Amino acid sequence: MCGIAGEIAFGRNADVVAIAAMNDAMVPRGPDGSGVWAQGHLGLGHRRLAIIDLSAAGGQPMTDPASGLSIAFNGCIYNYPELREQLQAKGHRFTSHSDTEVLLRGYVEWGEDVVEHLQGMFAFAIAERDSGRVLLGRDRLGIKPLYWSRTSDAVRFASALPALVAAGGVDTRIDPEALHHYLTFHSVVPAPHTILRGVRKLSPGTLMRIEADGTTTERTYWEPVFTRSAERAGWSDRDWEDATIAALRTAVERRLVADVPVGALLSGGLDSSLIVGLLAEAGQHGLKTFSIGFEAFGGERGDEFQYSDLVARHYGTDHHQIRIDTARMLPALEGAIGAMSEPMISHDAVAFYLLSEEVSKHVKVVQSGQGADEVFAGYHWYPPMAQAADDDVEAALASYRRAFFDRGHRDVGALLQPQWHVDSDVSEEYVRRHFAHPGADTATDRALRLDTTVMLVDDPVKRVDNMTMAWGLEGRVPFLDHQLVELAATCPPHLKTAHDGKGVLKQAARRVIPHEVIDRPKGYFPVPALKHLQGPYLDLVRDALGSSAARQRGLFRPEAVDALLADPNGRLTPLRGNPLWQVALLELWLDKHGITGVAA
Repeated sequence: MCGIAGEIAFGRNADVVAIAAMNDAMVPRGPDGSGVWAQGHLGLGHRRLAIIDLSAAGGQPMTDPASGLSIAFNGCIYNYPELREQLQAKGHRFTSHSDTEVLLRGYVEWGEDVVEHLQGMFAFAIAERDSGRVLLGRDRLGIKPLYWSRTSDAVRFASALPALVAAGGVDTRIDPEALHHYLTFHSVVPAPHTILRGVRKLSPGTLMRIEADGTTTERTYWEPVFTRSAERAGWSDRDWEDATIAALRTAVERRLVADVPVGALLSGGLDSSLIVGLLAEAGQHGLKTFSIGFEAFGGERGDEFQYSDLVARHYGTDHHQIRIDTARMLPALEGAIGAMSEPMISHDAVAFYLLSEEVSKHVKVVQSGQGADEVFAGYHWYPPMAQAADDDVEAALASYRRAFFDRGHRDVGALLQPQWHVDSDVSEEYVRRHFAHPGADTATDRALRLDTTVMLVDDPVKRVDNMTMAWGLEGRVPFLDHQLVELAATCPPHLKTAHDGKGVLKQAARRVIPHEVIDRPKGYFPVPALKHLQGPYLDLVRDALGSSAARQRGLFRPEAVDALLADPNGRLTPLRGNPLWQVALLELWLDKHGITGVAA
């Protein structure tokens, strides 16, 4: 787990100063070392978090003079020992014990098809000396981020959007289409867009070739198929439960590969509890587990310790209960916002930030339960989708947007100044296109595919990456093992939506964890103070929206902002978010990263 950066320059040598600036902006992602490599018009940068092969031999950027290849890699290839053996049998020789070198030599052997062999999370750049080409790649579920931008004479890339901004030359004007997504699609801005016009992000499961002349081409190498599988047509409910728990057990065991101890985040919900249970089954005695809780606020409870404590006692884990009072959370907001590669309104970003700070004092790697709700249909909007006919995209779209969208197109227009308007409801059109794409049998399948490949990537998964990496902590997500996701995608939707969601997972989990955790009401990381804005939190919001920078940007109509401030807790979005916090967070994020958002 690290941070990568690089440049492909046109008509000049690579700018090592710019690459170093990107590296410097990502120090928290890789506190254990750094490196810059440049040759002619190509340059790579790397910040290292040492997890596998802790020696200097595992350092990056890594080069191979014989093949003329250089690589910068972020992530972890869980099956690297098996791939190493395969490559050795083919005559490859290794100078390190790192997964980075396995990826590099895998590219020598298989070319771009190396990604078909990888089990893990990854973002990488491979530079070819002889052709001048660079290949960028991102893992199937987008667990590892990869941003890129085109300047007047170069293409640059980095693991974090602010790193590209730090190198200079980026068009930092707000992208109106991305702004519409942010305000409509619960802050999710689907790839390739970001909130800035001049920065794009590589889509999950995608390879991007950048030729020496600047020509770029992309290829999608993986996408899940949400249709019924002929070979599983005769499976019983029990068969699906067997397959699910077996695949998850494999996913958890794979993510134990490390040369440092591995811990687990334990919220006390089904997903994290099941991971802890499977880790215990795998022989992880004395496992370090961590949970977090906040002060109650606005009449809403801020912790779920009763359940996390139950699981910790059941498995005898070395459990750490982290209590956060209001006085500590408010200052942490600045750090959490600074750690966001893109603005994220989810209240639990600060929870992950504070949790990661404490966890990083004990371990460098943790497993986490993110992804189960999207993969196994845990959210409340999936069952109503079944009411739409399988071929009725419009009915499915209407059901989805009622549950998920924060506001309608007309409401976005009423909130924004005219210069930021877009001509049509680009967010609804995006979902419509996604729903109409072949490869999903039912309305529920369409929603699950969208959430697994888009919403999950740019909300929960990005949040985990950004907040853990802010403290040099590697987060691993077993529920996003691509083979588990492929299995779940073929599972009949009614088995997943049963038992108030995640039915097949809940039934399988009964073989592993206490039933009290399975049969409890659905929970989450609650941060009540950001839902019910008052006191210093409301002051922070008011200051952000009234700042000179916000006035200069001119994103929001003053009368619309005044109405929100006059009744700060008057309504919540369908996903129980505060609309006032959403607009303020964007202003806070832009201010934190020194982005005016308008033409210079």
